Amino acid sequence: MYDADRGPWDEGPRGLGLVLDYERGSLPYELVHGEALVACAAWALGESGVDLVDASVTWEGLVEAGEDVVLHDALCPMTPPAFIAACVEQARESGEVVVGCRPVTDTVKVVGDSRVGATLDRDDLVAITSPLVLPAGVVARLDRRPATDLARAVADLAAAGHRVRLLPAPAEGRRVSSVEDVRLLAALTSATA
Repeated sequence: MYDADRGPWDEGPRGLGLVLDYERGSLPYELVHGEALVACAAWALGESGVDLVDASVTWEGLVEAGEDVVLHDALCPMTPPAFIAACVEQARESGEVVVGCRPVTDTVKVVGDSRVGATLDRDDLVAITSPLVLPAGVVARLDRRPATDLARAVADLAAAGHRVRLLPAPAEGRRVSSVEDVRLLAALTSATA
């Protein structure tokens, strides 16, 4: 368990973590508080007590390790280490996949036959953020690495019958999708930088 005074877990397996920057264009290399988003995401993952692994490690290698696997999106660079640790702890305790999420604030419409239809109730929607934690038991049953798009990965895992637990992420754990979003995230987190 993460302790702000003592640091990450003192005992037990730490889990293996990957920072996802693939298929995200150049945005993971934009700067927030003077550091690349991907570097901030890696720092948060390491500070949470998870051991970083290189993206070149095969899925088979991760399965053979027999540990929890944490996928952390480089576009959620300011996710607090304590939140990542809480997600890992929830996954270990429940045996379920755990993923961070944020409320949806945009208006979402149904589109069909090239026509804009009804407005969906935002209270029924979430935006998937980071991290996505796969307990060791789930990792052992997967024949391939989940999609690098965490929303797609969650949908695939749920469709395959894995229970997925949503854990509300703090505001600084939001996902950025543009340089403007990075500026907003920098402003939001300026007191914590």
